[in-house]
Amino acid sequence: MSGYDVYKTQVVETCRKLVEKGFLIGTGGNVSVRIPGQAALAVTPSNYDYVKMRVDDICVVNFKGEMIEGALKPSIESSLHAAVYEHRADANVVIHTHQIYASAFALINEPIPALYDEQVRFLGRSVEVVAYAPSGTGFLKNNIVSRLKNNCNAYILQNHGAICLAGDAERAIFNVELLEKCALTYLLALCTEKKVTRIPLPIREIVFNKLRKDQKKQAELQPAIGGNQNE
Repeated sequence: MSGYDVYKTQVVETCRKLVEKGFLIGTGGNVSVRIPGQAALAVTPSNYDYVKMRVDDICVVNFKGEMIEGALKPSIESSLHAAVYEHRADANVVIHTHQIYASAFALINEPIPALYDEQVRFLGRSVEVVAYAPSGTGFLKNNIVSRLKNNCNAYILQNHGAICLAGDAERAIFNVELLEKCALTYLLALCTEKKVTRIPLPIREIVFNKLRKDQKKQAELQPAIGGNQNE
């Protein structure tokens, strides 16, 4: 047993729950967990069936993409996950999916506005679209970083899928589910060709401020990154 097993186990358990809920299928998408106090993360391996995945299959890499522990090749999107952790101290879990309804908006390049109080409370003011770039490239990482400044917890990746983040696995999974609810209902509303209403701006800001308070509290709990050989 290694010192990273607790985080690798969190990755496997999160994947299993997402498979059960239908958000991870086959080998699509990826999941990671931050290693507290280190510039490192536990992440799913590349092109590996989630149903077969075990704790020993999970990779541990530093923010530079260098392998710390694991026998398999880490996800091609590891640098994307690392960029989230570097720029969002409130994030401890990142989930990238190809979930159906959110991916529909990835194809029409359409953000999801503030439709529900719950959406703003946990996902942010809106679900913005991150401009397209090939998977695993620095271009995609930079595009993600440019959006993270809005302090939202869900993003649509143009012609790709979606990404959700949170302070813990339970909330991250919840955010994936909430994003899909918003995507489905917004898509159905658009099909009516009638005006889609949004929550009033003052209410949106009040609710969003609650999310920001939670994020700041989570960021304050983040241990400083120590200078050790695993960095």
